[in-house]
Amino acid sequence: MLQVINILFSYEKTPVLKDISFSVEAGEHVSIIGESGSGKSTLLKLLYGELDANEGQLFWKNTEILGPKHNLVVGYDFMKYVSQEFDLMPFISVAENIGKHLSNFYPDEKQLRIKELLEVVELNDFAPTKVKLLSGGQKQRVALARAIAKEPEILLLDEPFSHIDNFKKQSLRRNLFNYLKERNIACIVASHDKEDVLSYSDKMIVLNNHKIEAINTPEHLFKQPKTPLIASFFGEFNVIDNTIVYAHQVQLVEKSNIKATVKKCYFKGTFFLIEAELNGDLILFKHHKEVEKNKKVCLIIEPQQS
Repeated sequence: MLQVINILFSYEKTPVLKDISFSVEAGEHVSIIGESGSGKSTLLKLLYGELDANEGQLFWKNTEILGPKHNLVVGYDFMKYVSQEFDLMPFISVAENIGKHLSNFYPDEKQLRIKELLEVVELNDFAPTKVKLLSGGQKQRVALARAIAKEPEILLLDEPFSHIDNFKKQSLRRNLFNYLKERNIACIVASHDKEDVLSYSDKMIVLNNHKIEAINTPEHLFKQPKTPLIASFFGEFNVIDNTIVYAHQVQLVEKSNIKATVKKCYFKGTFFLIEAELNGDLILFKHHKEVEKNKKVCLIIEPQQS
């Protein structure tokens, strides 16, 4: 189990993280969300031992995680970290990068392992290609494969799919997180994209104003968002009568006491996002078809399903 106990961290005199405490069980998947600059990447670096905390302690099982003041070599064998800089070897092949830290004493087993990892990140056809010839997204996939090559006990991922094309992301996310679950590998993901983590997280940590604003399951945070920041991670929302209301909760109907004027329509593929004026404020709601600009419409607000 990972234990994070009252962590405080500042860059010189600028506070970044305050009173950070949480735990992660073996095999548990946790996501860290928050606005840019909220400290997501810094927290991962502290967990990896790349930075020294000003106060507090970190443990994985019975091992205290310490930073560069205490360790000449950053990191621990039981933990791997994939940052936004991939740190690959550009002049050797994809397969050689992935297998770099695997034992050469069992060459057949090593090749089978590399083949398995290539399948996880969907790079089978690029095994002999030199890394310098790859796109940014392909390099990111190589970095992910290399990180799980020796099956760490815990994996830290910083925006792990940020360079990868949308058409590849869907299956890659499923492959990677299913692989980690099957092998009971704990995972902590820092991301600004809900699609990266929403379906795969056992719990989510929301960072705001240097502190943890909320910790809970994705479903709980979605259904009971305490703040607009939390709601914004899940999609378009409104604040109506001091209550957070998602766009999908606002429905267009034939008659009601809530009357608004349509201002704009945005095509979103499976629906239109409608912007309307209600009592001098702009609100958003979803509808299955486009609605004429300046049209007066009637709305109802459906309660969030528990």
